[in-house]
Amino acid sequence: MTVVVRAFVVTAAPETVIDYLKDLGHAPEWHPATQHATRTGLGPIVVGTTWHNVSKVFGVTTELTYCLAAAESDRLVFIARNEGAALTDTITVRPVDGGTEVTYHVDLEMHGLAKLATPVLRIEFEKLGDAVATRLTGVLNRLTRFSEEPGSKMDV
Repeated sequence: MTVVVRAFVVTAAPETVIDYLKDLGHAPEWHPATQHATRTGLGPIVVGTTWHNVSKVFGVTTELTYCLAAAESDRLVFIARNEGAALTDTITVRPVDGGTEVTYHVDLEMHGLAKLATPVLRIEFEKLGDAVATRLTGVLNRLTRFSEEPGSKMDV
């Protein structure tokens, strides 16, 4: 199993972070591998909501179905599966002075022949984790600036 964890601080409030990240449809904005993340149902986003995700990792396009498995005021858990992998993404938030500490934790289990490449893939997923943290920090900090503009409404 490959585990990637990144923690970083953003200026957005915890509830803003959770509200934004609860919609996995935003993932193409902050996850470099995600090409598309399309919600598969209607209505409010609640535990059980699913998304069809298309990602390109190391030049290979893969499709996963993500499900929101837990949604709390300080934690989100997404579970994704396909024939080659199983992922659990856990995002936790904690208020800190001036914003929010975000911890992004991914557990990745490869299946079949891909499992043989786990040691090599681990290095690449660590690099991808760095890229996610950098992009997500920028996106969440922009949400803060937008929400502070006079008369603006944040649409998340």
